[in-house]
This record gives sequence, structure tokens and C-alpha cells, in this order.
Amino acid sequence: MKDVLTIQEAYAAMYEYLQALHSVSPSDELGGLLGSMSLLDDGTPADPAVWADWLIAVQKARQGAVDMRLKLTPK
Repeated sequence: MKDVLTIQEAYAAMYEYLQALHSVSPSDELGGLLGSMSLLDDGTPADPAVWADWLIAVQKARQGAVDMRLKLTPK
């Protein structure tokens, strides 16, 4: 059986993952991203562009268009 998450559940999972990373290794960049991703009382992200970017990422993942291979660049 395949596990299935809603788009909102997947967003929450990514948020939790990033928050856990930030608690172990705080950085301004990650903190800023988490702030932008945080939800307002109406359930929308603090930065409206984040949700649009998230939906594009979901579409790419569903199409198999995400390249997650490790790429090493020689110095």
C-alpha cells in the first residue's frame, strides 16, 4: 500500500522537518524560510509566494521532474 499525503500534510511535514533541522543547527536563512512558511490565522503562509512555489514543486514531483541525484563538482 502506498502512503498518500494531502498537499497540506506534505507542506506540514516539510515544515516540521525544516524546523527540526533549525533547532539542531540554527541559521538565519533557514529561520527566514520558516518564517515565510509559517501559517497565518487564516491558514495561508506569511509569504503568499511560498504557497505558489510549493504547488509548483508538488507538480514537478508528481510529474517525476525532480532530480535528486547527488552532484559533486570538482574543485
